[in-house]
Amino acid sequence: MESNENKRLLQHVYAELAKGNSRPLVESLADDVRWTVPGTTKWSKTYVGKESVLRDLLAPLRAKFATPYKATATRFIAEGDCVVVEARGDVMTKSNMPYNNAYCFVYRFAEGKVRELVEYADTELVTSALGDPTEASPPG
Repeated sequence: MESNENKRLLQHVYAELAKGNSRPLVESLADDVRWTVPGTTKWSKTYVGKESVLRDLLAPLRAKFATPYKATATRFIAEGDCVVVEARGDVMTKSNMPYNNAYCFVYRFAEGKVRELVEYADTELVTSALGDPTEASPPG
């Protein structure tokens, strides 16, 4: 039953993300969440704790975007304490480059909150569209 509840929660999160509302996603994160971006990009690392996710990942991302970030989920697979979501992003960067990445997110839940998240995406697009998270101005 828990996997169905977690799946329903993420279906709601992505219904809101499709409208540009990221609040339900942020609210679903546990205080001690671990968000991992695999790869070798400047964004690739594990962000530990909700405060770090907001400050070191999401705030620098928002600073790169000229339009509200939207994401549309195409598939949800739930088993045990994990939910896998395939999704497509939709946003324009300040350098006038579309950043419409394809994602596979693996969420692990505990006590109704996202405790761990691994974000698989096109790392070449991450680098070309987003550059370095510490740069004030976008690439291009």
